[in-house]
Amino acid sequence: MRRRNTGKDKLITVALHIALAAGLFFAAFPIYWMLSSSFKSNTEIFALPPTILPKAFTLEAYAAILGDPVKLRFFFNSYFVAGAVTVLTVLIALLAAYGFSRFNFRGKGSLNTLIISTQTIPPITLLIPFFGLVVSYGIFDTYVALILTYLVFTLPYAILLMTGYLNTLPRDLDEAVAVDGGTSWTALWRVIVPISLPGIVATSVYTFLLCWNEFLFALTLTKSSSMRTVPIGIQLLMGQHAFEWNQMMAMSVLGSLPLLLIYLVAQRYFLAGMTAGSVK
Repeated sequence: MRRRNTGKDKLITVALHIALAAGLFFAAFPIYWMLSSSFKSNTEIFALPPTILPKAFTLEAYAAILGDPVKLRFFFNSYFVAGAVTVLTVLIALLAAYGFSRFNFRGKGSLNTLIISTQTIPPITLLIPFFGLVVSYGIFDTYVALILTYLVFTLPYAILLMTGYLNTLPRDLDEAVAVDGGTSWTALWRVIVPISLPGIVATSVYTFLLCWNEFLFALTLTKSSSMRTVPIGIQLLMGQHAFEWNQMMAMSVLGSLPLLLIYLVAQRYFLAGMTAGSVK
């Protein structure tokens, strides 16, 4: 028998839609304000009452960013470091996850517990030890310092994510390769990797976003403008006597667009990889 829709059900539905609309506004309005402010002059941003739409659209903030080689260097540094860390993280995590998923070895449980326990340590508590290591090894203010540091924070979760995904793949695939005379190495690269694209994409997107948005270690482990990343570049626009808000918003927009495009393109694989194994 079909359940009749009562007045109470309609009221709950209306309240739910209002709550969702309020949540959408709360989440989307800061993004709109950032985009709108990037097309305003710095004077108009401080106008009272504030203007929702720019009175006169101007591209001066974007011209100041794209016409400055120092600011463009910030973008190159962010892309290079985030891209290098992503490639290394996915490669190492894939190999480690395959070992955890397919083999039993002494200390497996302890090693897995150690990897999980690293996620409980606040990164800020490691700032001074990392700074001391970087300086003592002579790699301060270099790409190597940032890449190695970011690897420490991205690898544990990436290994856990990839292990969870590989656990959903049947072991019959490996056995079929073994029957045909193939090795575990062959099974990994010719069978497991091609069908693990959702997990690989999810790990890659997570790693890239984490590295791109990182601020604290990038600020501490670099000092020259040629090594600064986008988050540091935005912070440098805050001068002692004036803030270049329109340039800050423009740099934020330029920094967000590539990440948004990456997520939109890989969204299907990203969601599949993140939810893999949840039902099991």
